[in-house]
Amino acid sequence: MDRRELLKSSAILMAAAPLARAANVSQDHANVLDDHANVPRTNWSKNFHYSTSRVYAPITPEEVPAIVQANGYLKGLGSRHCFNNIADSQYAQISMREVKGIQIDEEARTVTVGAGIAYGELAPVLDKAGYALANLASLPHISVGGTIATGTHGSGVGNKNLSSATRAVEIVKADGSVLQLSRDKDGERFQLAVVHLGALGVLTRVTLDIVPRYDMSQVVYRNLSFDQLEDNLDTILGSGYSVSLFTDWQKNRVNQVWIKDKVAADATQQPQPPMFYGATLQTAKLHPIDDHPADACTEQMGSAGPWYLRLPHFKMEFTPSSGEELQTEYFVARKDGYKAIRAVEKLRDRITPHLFITEIRTIASDDLPMSMAHGRDSMAIHFTWKPEEPVVRKLLPEIEAVLKPFGVRPHWGKIFELDPKYLRQQYASLPRFRALAQEFDPGGKFRNAYLERNIFGA
Repeated sequence: MDRRELLKSSAILMAAAPLARAANVSQDHANVLDDHANVPRTNWSKNFHYSTSRVYAPITPEEVPAIVQANGYLKGLGSRHCFNNIADSQYAQISMREVKGIQIDEEARTVTVGAGIAYGELAPVLDKAGYALANLASLPHISVGGTIATGTHGSGVGNKNLSSATRAVEIVKADGSVLQLSRDKDGERFQLAVVHLGALGVLTRVTLDIVPRYDMSQVVYRNLSFDQLEDNLDTILGSGYSVSLFTDWQKNRVNQVWIKDKVAADATQQPQPPMFYGATLQTAKLHPIDDHPADACTEQMGSAGPWYLRLPHFKMEFTPSSGEELQTEYFVARKDGYKAIRAVEKLRDRITPHLFITEIRTIASDDLPMSMAHGRDSMAIHFTWKPEEPVVRKLLPEIEAVLKPFGVRPHWGKIFELDPKYLRQQYASLPRFRALAQEFDPGGKFRNAYLERNIFGA
């Protein structure tokens, strides 16, 4: 099968499931999903219940303008992997999950996709065609559109967030008009529109940079002393293409070090060093959370495999991470990484009882004004919490207080308690972003409580 036939077949397969479902939805300008069973609609981890059961479910980008025009207030919804109210609405939502499709442009080295497609759906198609993405997040389940809107990322000292691969976007504005913006033609307007937080409109199509496909391996080491990080943090975090440190903050240690690296497709598997800065090579597959089964995790122990089966921590066919959980993530400048780690460690006895695990990763600086890594090489401290939201919410201000000296920025899609005034001070381009939002959405159709608090408040 040549690449043209492959792409044609992929498009047919991706259209089949939505067409079957469309027959069962009611009509009101477009498909609307009705909550007949009155089951609360939640995000992926079930910690957040959406405020409306009126959800439009288009199958093609062409359906979106009519839905936008028909509603006074509307919020876009992706794969529901945000842990806060960024996609919530009191009125109506538009789920882009079934807007998929894949079109590869070999000459431009790009792929254009529907905003609802998940990276785990896109990646195998790209790989079969001989291409890849430069990086992936730890979960392949997340949608391209939602990932880009929130500045979500993978890891690696040389790897920018996933939004940085965006070459062009198509957005439906508040009046229903369709706007295309590209990196090559639209300068700062494009840069402001990539990490858009749902404030500009409904993202329908995204064009991403692609690279030749590659293979990777993954190894895990256990019990790395925090003492090693003082002089070696940059070297440790740069020891592979993508590196993650997992800790429960106890015993002055990193519990696990995950190192992912590129390998030649025909390379013979080489023995791994038995020690890594005092940490011990593992010969059995591990989950980042020690007492969780490792079946859901991508392959380890140095075995080579396609990029999309090694870069994520979790497999597409499994429930990732712990499932029902909370997530928080804080970004600081990488140069302050060790000091930030030690500052958080002082709270270990407050944190650990409510924690599944913390992951420490790096993200390279980018030029997207609303990105958490804008203008600085960053280190992210990611907390996967037990589903104990009231307690966790009380803890967050303590963690935020010790990270404020490092100019902390929270992940837009995860829970945080930072004062909006402080948060807005971290983004010098915020006035220009607000002006662009006013231009695209003069009546505030896409605003909600999250945007009013964190972006548009006084």
